[in-house]
Amino acid sequence: MGRKSEQTARDLHRRLVRGRLEATTRRTFLGQMGTGIGGMALAWATADASRPAFGMGDVEAASGLDLDRPHFAPKAKRIVYLHMAGSPPHHDLLDPKPTLERWNGKPCPDHLLDPENFAFIKGHPEVLASPYAFAPHGRSGTEISELLPGLGRHADRIAVVRSMHTDQFNHAPAQLLLYTGSPRLGRPSLGSWISYGIGSENRDLPAYMVLVSGGKTPSAGKSVWGSGFLPSVHQGVQCRSEGDPVLFAADPPGIDRDTRAATIDALAELNGLQCERQGDPETLARIAQYELAFRMQAAVPEVMDIAHESPETLERYGAVPGQASFANNCLLARRMLEHDVRFIQLFDWGWDTHGTNPSDDIVNQLPKKCRETDGPVAALLDDLVERGLLEDTLVIWSGEFGRTAMNERRNGSSYFGRDHHPHCFSIWMAGGGVRPGIVHGETCDFGASIVRDPVHVHDLQATVLRLLGFDHERLVRRHQGRDFRLTDVHGTVVDGLLA
Repeated sequence: MGRKSEQTARDLHRRLVRGRLEATTRRTFLGQMGTGIGGMALAWATADASRPAFGMGDVEAASGLDLDRPHFAPKAKRIVYLHMAGSPPHHDLLDPKPTLERWNGKPCPDHLLDPENFAFIKGHPEVLASPYAFAPHGRSGTEISELLPGLGRHADRIAVVRSMHTDQFNHAPAQLLLYTGSPRLGRPSLGSWISYGIGSENRDLPAYMVLVSGGKTPSAGKSVWGSGFLPSVHQGVQCRSEGDPVLFAADPPGIDRDTRAATIDALAELNGLQCERQGDPETLARIAQYELAFRMQAAVPEVMDIAHESPETLERYGAVPGQASFANNCLLARRMLEHDVRFIQLFDWGWDTHGTNPSDDIVNQLPKKCRETDGPVAALLDDLVERGLLEDTLVIWSGEFGRTAMNERRNGSSYFGRDHHPHCFSIWMAGGGVRPGIVHGETCDFGASIVRDPVHVHDLQATVLRLLGFDHERLVRRHQGRDFRLTDVHGTVVDGLLA
C-alpha cells in the first residue's frame, strides 16, 4: 500500500533535518524547528503502523532534543464542534429574558441604540420578546428553551456560556475570527492548529474532518477549515454523507489498487527529486497527502457507511442512509470519534433568523432548525456517554455571534426576526474537562450586553487549547518573520469552565 512512497518521504525528511542541523546553530534550530519544519507534514506518510502517527515533537525528538508536547496533561483527546451557521438567537434558546415581555412591541430604550451599528436595523426598532417558554432542567436547574428538549435532558452535562462576545457583526469575518483568530483570510483554522499540535491517532484518516448540512457552506467559505500558512496536510477534509464520501479520491476507471500504489510511489519519487532541489517542506506535505488519500480510499467508505448501524440507532438520530442531513452528520461524527479522528467540524446552515420571510424568522424557521438538530445532538451526547467517550471528548455548540433584543422588521416586514449582535451570545460545551451543569456569565435584562464574566472569542480558543493540553501562547508557527498563534496576542483561559 504505497510503502515505497512512505520510505521515500522518510529519507527526504531525514535529509532535510540533517541538512538544516548542519547549516544552523542550536539557537537558530530551536527557533525554526520548534514549530516543526516538515515534521507534522509527515504526520501520516511517515507513521509506523505499529504506533500512532507523528506528533508535534517527533522531529525534535529524532534530533536528540527533549521538547515535550502537549504542554500539560490533556483533559480532551478529540473535539466535535457543532456550528449553527448564521447564529442562533440566544434570547430564544439559552438566555431567557423576562424583561423583554414587559417591553414587547414597544420602542426599545435609547441605551440599546447609542452608540451602536446594526447590519440591517434602521430607525428606532421595537423590543421583541421570545415567543418560547423556558424551564429549569436537571439538578443544575439550567433554564433552556422549549425548542431544545433533547438538550434539556443533558442539562447536568453541559456548561452554558451566556457571556460570549466577538469583534465582528457580519457572518464571514465573525466566522473567520472564531476559527482562525483573525477576521481576515490567510490564518490557520482551529482544527488545523490542533492537527499541527497533536497529529492523528489513526494513520488511515485525517486528523481533521468536516461535514456540512443545510444546503450551503459557511459564509466565510472553506477558509474556516483551511490550513493557512501551516503545511497543507493539516487542512480539514470535507466529507459528504451523500454520494462519494470524499470528492476526487476514487480511482479512475480501469485503475486497480496495485496500479494506484505504483502511481503513488512514482509520484513520491518525482516529488522527492523536486524536494531535494528546492528544500521545500511543502513538498513533503504533498507526498503525505497522496499517501493519506491512498489509505483513505479503503478507510473512509467504512467510516462513512451508516447503513450498518442498528435501526434503533438510526431512529434515535433521525438518520437516513444516503441522505445529506445534520442527523446523518451527527451519527458520522460519532463514528469518526470511534476511529480516533481528532477534530470533527459540523456546519449547519439556516440559523440567520432576520425575519424577512417565513424561511428566516423565529416563528417558522427557528423551530424547524431546532427540530432538525436537537434530537441528533442529544443522541450524539447519549452515545458518547454510553460508549465512555464523553469524558475525553470536548463537544462545543455555537454560532458566530448573537442576535438583537429588537425586532429587525426590515423593509416593514411583518415577520419576527433579530439582527446581528456581536456584544453577547450563548454557546454550550460538554465533556473533555469542562465543568458540567453550570451557567457561566450573565447578560443584562435585555440580553444586549454582558454584566458578568465576559468570554471573548480568543478566550474560548485559549480555553479549548488548554483542555487539549496546550498553552495557547506557546503553540506557535513562524511565518513572515514572526511567530503566529491561534489567539494572536490575545486570549485568557477561562478557569471557571474547567472541571
